Amino acid sequence: MRIGAINGRAYLLAGEDQGVDLAEASGGALPSDPQQVFERWNELTAWMASAPSLAFAPIDPARLELPVPRPRQVFAIGANYRAHAAEAGVAPPEQPVVFTKFPSCLTGPNAPVTVVSAKVDWEAELVVVMGREARNVSRADAWSYVAGLTAGQDISERAIQRLGPMPQFSMAKSLAGFGPIGPTIVSIDEFPNPDDLALGCAVNGEVMQSSRTSDFIFSVGELVEYISGLCTLYPGDLIFTGTPEGVGATRKPPRFLAAGDLLTTWIEGIGELRNPMIAPAGQDGVGA
Repeated sequence: MRIGAINGRAYLLAGEDQGVDLAEASGGALPSDPQQVFERWNELTAWMASAPSLAFAPIDPARLELPVPRPRQVFAIGANYRAHAAEAGVAPPEQPVVFTKFPSCLTGPNAPVTVVSAKVDWEAELVVVMGREARNVSRADAWSYVAGLTAGQDISERAIQRLGPMPQFSMAKSLAGFGPIGPTIVSIDEFPNPDDLALGCAVNGEVMQSSRTSDFIFSVGELVEYISGLCTLYPGDLIFTGTPEGVGATRKPPRFLAAGDLLTTWIEGIGELRNPMIAPAGQDGVGA
């Protein structure tokens, strides 16, 4: 099952270019609001199990919008790939490094992102979308609390991140548009092995990151167990699970995004984000 959003309404998708309005297809039994889909995930899955054949119609994938528009919480994980920890020169953490991205940073799979400085970096990530309230969940049961997976970018402003005596992760990664996700939410049953997915990103067609989630230090199950042991996870909450090696800040010389770049992000079995980088309003380029 694939869930997307068009014109602020929830859609069921078949492939990349076929869709049907969920509320219309269910005769109003299920919500049109994409966020409410996750609050009623059990109802949706039950309906899908007995639903008649759906009348999918052609859609333009470029019209797909932010599929989870109003999550209560957005968690993110630092240094969760072995190879990325190595390139950053840090030891693999003994427990998940958790920070937050503010929900206001989220944007859609085709939305432009404003490059606010000369040190804006890419971070391709697998994003978990919760489908049930979770508190003190074991890793063995964790997947049953997950609605689906999507692709994301934890775009980061590195100067802000390193401003002051302590890292400013949440602020540096929560500027407007610094959290593209999509293009759809894919339910767990669609993946032969949701713990081993290829992912990566490219800038203007040049591949910058290419890895697999099997390089995780902490699996999705371990992350859900750890976070839900500390605080409650709610339906529709997001977990950005970390980025693999190949970020711009660790390159020699460092490389960052600029206005005019096209950032493409992909995850096996999910699809592709295509986010153009643009200059701030009234500027033709970015400053140093």
